Amino acid sequence: MNFGDHNPPHFHAEYQGFQAAFDLRTGKILAGEFPASAKRLIETWTKKNRAALLENWKHAEAREPLERIPGMD
Repeated sequence: MNFGDHNPPHFHAEYQGFQAAFDLRTGKILAGEFPASAKRLIETWTKKNRAALLENWKHAEAREPLERIPGMD
């Protein structure tokens, strides 16, 4: 996430040279490209962590420190 970023709420991810922005609510790609297998993992992780992601979005909008969200196991 980036401080003062634009709506809709989203986060940026990188994987093996691919970059994409993902919707916080759905885990779907808003911009960029990702391999299908990695995209499915992001969608699952996003659903599991939706509440924490949305809370961090609020912090980012207010330019407050973000909480670390554990990655995938």
